[in-house]
Amino acid sequence: MAKFFVDQYAIQEEYILITGTDFNHIKNVLRLHENKEILINDRQGKDYKCIINKMDSHTIYAKILEIIPCETEPLVQTILFQSLIKGEKMEFVIQKSIEVGVTQIIPIITERCIVKIESDKKMENKLDRWQKIAESAAKQSRRGIVPQIAKPILFKEALLFAKNNLETACIPFENEQCNHIKTFLRAAHYQSIGIFIGPEGGFTEEEIVLAKKENVLSITLGKRILRSETAGLVVLANIMYEMGDL
Repeated sequence: MAKFFVDQYAIQEEYILITGTDFNHIKNVLRLHENKEILINDRQGKDYKCIINKMDSHTIYAKILEIIPCETEPLVQTILFQSLIKGEKMEFVIQKSIEVGVTQIIPIITERCIVKIESDKKMENKLDRWQKIAESAAKQSRRGIVPQIAKPILFKEALLFAKNNLETACIPFENEQCNHIKTFLRAAHYQSIGIFIGPEGGFTEEEIVLAKKENVLSITLGKRILRSETAGLVVLANIMYEMGDL
């Protein structure tokens, strides 16, 4: 059954109204017609089992058959602080981390970032594209929410955000020898975890020292060096496994 996301204002007492790109996708791509069942989510963890009741030139009227609590969301909240990396790699991280179960992605600017912050307009366009990728991934993986992609912030700002909003946080570092991810995750049953991932050139020693001062634990992911676009997915998958979500 195809799944779509709508904003709250589209949900009425008996019907949900679908317009815009989803209207086009349902009518012209999937070629669904009246009496076909679809699943609609309110972006807040609630699914609506619906049947297409009527279509006009711009709107699909989906009749609500049943309201179903979404059970696909992980029990643990995870925020991925992903250093800015080049084009397609960043899009890959967004898509795959949402499939795995990330709650939010906050791009960060670190010392060795190759990608430079562009004009406000270009950044706005990039964020819009990233959010569309996020929504597409959430649909495909049947998420109960569409994780938000935040505007890039400085590394120091990200550390402060994690300190004030999350129970714990970790930062994979190739020179770490002692703290393994398995030990970190099994030390306690965390409800919210931050994951700091470096750029193509990795974090500097100074950034690791700064992170440790803010109680972000430096961890090792093993003997092999992982690419930036791989490391976050490995950490997320380990979190989901240890928390019983895989």
